[in-house]
Amino acid sequence: MTINVPATSANLGAGFDSLGLALNLRNVVEIQPSKFFAMSIKGEGEDNPKLKGNNLFTSIFNEHYAQLTKKKQNFKFTFYNQIPMSRGLGSSSAVIISAIASAHEAAGIRVPKRRILNHALVYEPHPDNITPAVMGGFNVSIVEKSKVFSLKKHLPPYIKAVVVIPDKPISTSKSRTLLPKTYTKENAVFNLSHSSLTVGAFFSENWELLKIATQDKMHQRIRMKMMPELFGVQKLAYENGALMSTLSGSGSTFFSMVYDEDALSLSQKMEQKYPAFVVKVLDFDNDGLIIER
Repeated sequence: MTINVPATSANLGAGFDSLGLALNLRNVVEIQPSKFFAMSIKGEGEDNPKLKGNNLFTSIFNEHYAQLTKKKQNFKFTFYNQIPMSRGLGSSSAVIISAIASAHEAAGIRVPKRRILNHALVYEPHPDNITPAVMGGFNVSIVEKSKVFSLKKHLPPYIKAVVVIPDKPISTSKSRTLLPKTYTKENAVFNLSHSSLTVGAFFSENWELLKIATQDKMHQRIRMKMMPELFGVQKLAYENGALMSTLSGSGSTFFSMVYDEDALSLSQKMEQKYPAFVVKVLDFDNDGLIIER
């Protein structure tokens, strides 16, 4: 079987821990029964020996497979990774989702995507990344009584993502420690209203509203100060047709949405100004988790 999960960009400015979308940059894992455990990694992470010794995927897979079947079975896992690790593009969410889905499929148990999503909350309590990883598209999501409730919007092909991936990460755990313990009522209302407008803009496809709607006063600027070049990335994006330009997750990747005809020009200017960074033009993904036998 193959399990196929997309990258994600979360928060999207004001939608802290609640908004996210899927990008057509995928991690694929092939799984086969085997007489003994075997693992190989191709692409992102292939040169990291720690991934084979302490692998999140196999830990979650074995836990769920044992619970579902009450037995132990050896498998050969081959990972084809395209999602950069620790760069704010949902690499850990992709691992969590693919491991849970793989365990159920290997056990011969087909479950709805929503159940896989709810299982993932055990390992990732914030739904902004795991929801689009499972569902695809743009998602607004909340957690209530250990379940994810969400709405999805299919993203049209005439808009593209331009992602700028720096050569070093921003630690999510460290960046969260820098965030304020409390927020003023004014800032809370600012984010609530802007997040609401962001959702409305996506669902109505009123893309011109996004530059205003995605402004944030809770987390983004604080995190960007850990890598000041990102302020320049955002400024350059807006000067060259970006409909929105936001920190992807906690960073360090910066995500911009553009019309199709502006994507190549923006990516080239980013490459010229930031030659040490990786710049990709990506389609949006509307499928989310894909399982094939």
